[in-house]
This record gives sequence, C-alpha cells and structure tokens, in this order.
Amino acid sequence: MQISTAHGPAEVAFDEPVEPGGPAFLLVLTHGSNGGVDAPDLLAVRDAALDLGGAVARVMQPFRLAGRRAPGPAAKQDEAWLQVVAVLRERFGDVPLVQGGRSNGARVACRTARAAGAAGVLALAFPLRPPGKPERSRADELRAAGVEVLVVNGDRDPFGVPDPADAARVVVLPGERHELAKDPAAVAAAAVPWLRRWAASRTAVSP
Repeated sequence: MQISTAHGPAEVAFDEPVEPGGPAFLLVLTHGSNGGVDAPDLLAVRDAALDLGGAVARVMQPFRLAGRRAPGPAAKQDEAWLQVVAVLRERFGDVPLVQGGRSNGARVACRTARAAGAAGVLALAFPLRPPGKPERSRADELRAAGVEVLVVNGDRDPFGVPDPADAARVVVLPGERHELAKDPAAVAAAAVPWLRRWAASRTAVSP
C-alpha cells in the first residue's frame, strides 16, 4: 500500500493477527537511513508483535522509496511520518499505537511520538552519536519523546549506547553491532515485555 505525503509517497507492508476481534495494538516500524523494512531485527520484532495479537505496519519512508540514502531535513521526514501514521490510525481505529524503528528510524519515532499520540516507542540501534564524535549526543531526542522509550542496542555499536537515564529501559545485547543482525531473536525477546503491556491492556478491557 502506498500513502501520499507532502514529501512523496511512502510504502507500507501490513501484517495482522489471525485471531478474531481485531488487533490489540498497532506497531508501526521503519528502517534506518540506508536500510529497508526487511531488516532482521524489524522482522523479528514484527513476528513477536503478531504473536501477541498486534497489527504491524512496516513503513518504507519517501526518501528510501525514491532511492535516496540520506533522509534529508528532520522536519520534512517527521512531517511525512506523521502523515503516514494518521492514515494508519484511521485504518486500525482506536487501538494503542506503538511506533519505532531502527537507527534513523528510531530517531523519527522518538521525535514524533507526542504528535502521533503514541503510547510508547521502541528504539532499535538508536544512533546516540556519530562514530568518533562523542560531543554530538542525540540523547535529547530520547528525552523529548514524551512517552516511555525502550532502547535495544548492541554493546559493540560504533554509534554508542544511550544512558539508562535517558529512556524508560535500555537493553544492551552482547556481541551485537549497529545492525542487530547476530541474534534477531534476542532483539525480539527484549521487545516482548514492552509490547505485552498493550496486549494485556486490551485483554483487561475486553468483555
């Protein structure tokens, strides 16, 4: 499915649970600057969310769909993201929204969480700082999310690992680099308790 935005079309791949009654929550995921929505960590998290009764939308952002590797200005990227999320929320109705992504996509998810009305953010391989530039921290984006953020990073990530004080929880996976491709199942396992809370909240209000 393609969704028009002010900065070009985005492409969305949907996966929905097979159980009747609609999804317990909506998880919207996106890629890094030079990646796609089939990254191993994104697919592992998708599968975990489906097992919990969630619906998953994996978004190929306009800049990547156009073949560009650089995302461009943050304001334009965020504007396009919010337009995509608005369409997805109309499709799935009033279920909790959790948004996230890997690397640059995690930054987008954090920056737009308040405006999107997200209940939480899943930040995979959050790029805390450019390699070799410790003075250029992006921790302010984590703190500005306005909702609880789960960070999953590898201990060998050249972009660094966020401080636990800047997120609700930081999970550091041993032996993983920025790609989080060594053990995608461990990435999913870190996300499951985070996602289960929204699956549980739906169960609690069901008749």
